[in-house]
Amino acid sequence: MRILFDQGTPAPLRRSLRRHTVQTASELGWSNLSNGDLLAAAQEQFDALITIDQNLSYQQDLSSRTIAIIVLTTTRWRLIERAALEIEAKVDGVRRGDFLVIEVPNDPS
Repeated sequence: MRILFDQGTPAPLRRSLRRHTVQTASELGWSNLSNGDLLAAAQEQFDALITIDQNLSYQQDLSSRTIAIIVLTTTRWRLIERAALEIEAKVDGVRRGDFLVIEVPNDPS
């Protein structure tokens, strides 16, 4: 699967997604695209978008999208790293057009 990381998605997560091809919006020069323009460009080249923008579904009409959208509930790498196996399993099961929010657990302390 071809996956795009939106701005703010921790790049080290790509190490947990080795079975997939991962690029970042920054690597493609897409850092300044609005959400709508980013989604339009991404669905032409990618199967899934991983973002930390929890408001995306409220800001955009996602009904006609063909790209899977995966929302992580935190930007904190330490928490994402702990949940990496769960994230990987959920990403492996996603299909084009899916919308999935992955609740990343907070610190127990």
